[in-house]
Amino acid sequence: MSKDKQAYFLLLYEPVHNRFERFCRARAFGEMDFRDLINETLLIAYQRMDTLRSEQAFLSFLFSISVNVLNNQHRKKREERQSEKHNTIADVSQEIHADTHFLHLALAQLPVAQKECVILFEISGFKIKEIAEIQSVSEDAVKQRLKRGRERLQEILTYVAKPHSNTSH
Repeated sequence: MSKDKQAYFLLLYEPVHNRFERFCRARAFGEMDFRDLINETLLIAYQRMDTLRSEQAFLSFLFSISVNVLNNQHRKKREERQSEKHNTIADVSQEIHADTHFLHLALAQLPVAQKECVILFEISGFKIKEIAEIQSVSEDAVKQRLKRGRERLQEILTYVAKPHSNTSH
């Protein structure tokens, strides 16, 4: 039975692997290594396969678990992160990854719901209807989160690009 469960799990996972990895890479930035997030999520998902409602919900099942793993990680490191807030990106080469670096910093400043919405839509390529199902909100709420998230990102990134733009002509 264990081999059957493993084969079934792999059958569901293989088609969604790339989308799930992109989600984890974007969502885990600065909080934990995306590979650890993937591994922990897959282990939990495999152990909880009996709770999966339908095969079509498998990717949402993985997303939900990964978000919970990140939330648990966040709770464990909250105090540590407060004192080391600006040191989380020290290993990133700013010359090579400057655009990505600033985008991730900007994403980290968004509220969690907006951040997930923007990542799912802009990075992972989900449709608004799919995001509404994943986040258990209306399509209008997703559109509003996208609009507000994009506007806030533009504000943040404009400030980063031009920090001394207070001069008037």
